[in-house]
Amino acid sequence: MLEKKLKTVHNDIDTLLTEAQDLLREAATATTAKADELRTKAMTLLESATAKAQAVQSTAIASGKELITNTDDYVNQNPWRAIAISTAVGLIAGVAIARCSK
Repeated sequence: MLEKKLKTVHNDIDTLLTEAQDLLREAATATTAKADELRTKAMTLLESATAKAQAVQSTAIASGKELITNTDDYVNQNPWRAIAISTAVGLIAGVAIARCSK
């Protein structure tokens, strides 16, 4: 679900940036009054893209903090199970890396 939201926001930001670039290119060849209007629209689009990017960053930070809190709680409640899981993950990663390096 989060990945789908990130893709949607990424596509939205790409679209906004493309539109802003097009407006700025058009503003470069337009008359003074029209150029000012196009620059204003481009700046609005860029500000919108920045706001969306900041919203995604805030969501990612909040999700990360929640994950860290949940992991910390689990490890504190199940220390031996956490040790066993981390050992198994390390062993599997070591075997995979050893096989890839051959």
